[in-house]
Amino acid sequence: MTDKKSYLKDLKDGSVKVSLMVNKKLYKDGNKMLYLLSDKSGYINAKVPVKVKLEPGQVIEVEGVKDYVLDVFQVKKIENYNIDDYLVTVNRDIDEIMEDIEEISKECITSPQGKMLDDYFFKNKEFLEKFKRGIGGVSMHHNYIGGLAEHTLGVMHLTKVLCDIYDCRRREIAVLSAKLHDIGKIYEMDYSGPFKYTLEGELEGHIVIGVQMIDRAIINLEIPFSEDFIRRIKGCITQHHGKLEYGSPKKANMEESIILNFADSVDATLNKVNQIKGETKEDTWSVYDKKMETKLYL
Repeated sequence: MTDKKSYLKDLKDGSVKVSLMVNKKLYKDGNKMLYLLSDKSGYINAKVPVKVKLEPGQVIEVEGVKDYVLDVFQVKKIENYNIDDYLVTVNRDIDEIMEDIEEISKECITSPQGKMLDDYFFKNKEFLEKFKRGIGGVSMHHNYIGGLAEHTLGVMHLTKVLCDIYDCRRREIAVLSAKLHDIGKIYEMDYSGPFKYTLEGELEGHIVIGVQMIDRAIINLEIPFSEDFIRRIKGCITQHHGKLEYGSPKKANMEESIILNFADSVDATLNKVNQIKGETKEDTWSVYDKKMETKLYL
């Protein structure tokens, strides 16, 4: 197995030699093809000679000149490698993130039925391992290993703060829904190589998958949950994108789901801003971002 000797985050501008994974082909630019490359420390756009044919998932050693784009002049394919060296990973210890999630849970999720539903997922070893490795998205936000947990923590924290400021009647339901709102993503996306949607994810999406997971939990637990409790939890998950045009089957129409929607949107949007900020020099405009539908002055 080839040991990875350097990472993108450690490279200075100028001549570089580094091994990276091909994530996707972007577009042709003259006699170069633009690719999105990565290692566990981040992404970079790379201009590669068009005569070099690359496919997503390939790991390559490149030589070139690095600035905000990597201009490649030599490519060598690598056969033996550790895939975890090339999947972009959250830059915080995942166990610390999980500890913070559980700290908020301990404070806010206190009823027997709330703790029972929470424990069904978060004390299940198989679920927990998938959740800790999960990604928040393929490209929009938190698109790295551990991103799902990091996003969940951010949404839980914002939900708790908003509930306290605005005296939410059902803080437990809001915070538990924040914890569970994206659990369907562990099946919606494949993060064993270049991030992509699974067939289940393409056909159903994480909202539908998440509600199905809640339904299975209720059946398997065989305890008398109150109808109102389950209806509100499922309603929050169903409505957390806020509007039909943003992917929610129903517009947010409960206090808890409105709070969750805003918390989710703020955390996702500012994570994307942070990513763009990392690629943009201070006091300059970023490149136009299709997801944000704007360029940013940073």
